[in-house]
Amino acid sequence: MKWVLSVGVALFLLICAAPVQGQLGSWELGIDYPQDNEDVPFAVGTDGGVSIQFFINNEELADIGVEFDYEIPFGGEADGPESETIGAGDNKSFMLTISDIDVWSYAADSKEEFTISATLVSRAGLPISLPGEVQEAGGNLKIPTIYSLGVDISDPVGAMNAGSDIILTVTVTNRGNVQDKVGEVEVSDNCPLLTTDNGLDSLMISNIGAGQTAEANLIATASESHPRRNCKIEVSVSSNGAMNSGGSEIADDDTTVTVEPPLVADEENNDPDDSNNPVEIVSSSLPAPGITTLICVLTVASLAVPRRF
Repeated sequence: MKWVLSVGVALFLLICAAPVQGQLGSWELGIDYPQDNEDVPFAVGTDGGVSIQFFINNEELADIGVEFDYEIPFGGEADGPESETIGAGDNKSFMLTISDIDVWSYAADSKEEFTISATLVSRAGLPISLPGEVQEAGGNLKIPTIYSLGVDISDPVGAMNAGSDIILTVTVTNRGNVQDKVGEVEVSDNCPLLTTDNGLDSLMISNIGAGQTAEANLIATASESHPRRNCKIEVSVSSNGAMNSGGSEIADDDTTVTVEPPLVADEENNDPDDSNNPVEIVSSSLPAPGITTLICVLTVASLAVPRRF
């Protein structure tokens, strides 16, 4: 029994001295990199998350206990094991889940380094009194390219009359994290007697920086025979960047334009009772002549005619 006890004590002392002497194996922290290449970054998803698999390879003759710590860039949150025990001669894998990265706030393809730290805290179930060995492994996180456009149509100030037109301002905003421009524009409405011009074609010419906007005017014209009606006008735009990348990113907005009957021009009014065209009536205060007066006048006139002898 004493011999067994002596061997056990000697083995224990040998195990404890192993880190110093380096004779009983070692342990290693590693990461499973994309394509088995540590220079290839981990791609963050558009949801701001990414999963990273890492491992501890324990080649020692005793099990070891380690504690983990994580440093995450881009303001991300880490969800991984806090501590683990790895058996002697064992290789154990773990998963680190990174989330809550606001990928919209960073330029496309931005890269920053993350770090995983593993600290040795026990060996063969016994705590290590001195500061344990620390190993680190890391890699890069890469922000994805996000194409996203938003479109807004200004609401009309009031109704329009048949036979007239109205101007609507269309604003396109680049909500992604990379320069983009409008690839296609489509304008539609539900009124057959309403037409729109091609003023929005100018949106397809200029690039729009991330967070920037571009504007253009859309002119809608109502036919003179257009009835009273509420017309819905819809504008949709597609991302040129998304189209070139084999994807599809479309934004749309709509507004309602009220069409009223045409204005009736004032016709010329010749009514004599119209205050704008007064008719002047002249009257006299003398009495009208009677029949007796007329006989007297005729008699006097006959006497005044000269006689011939």
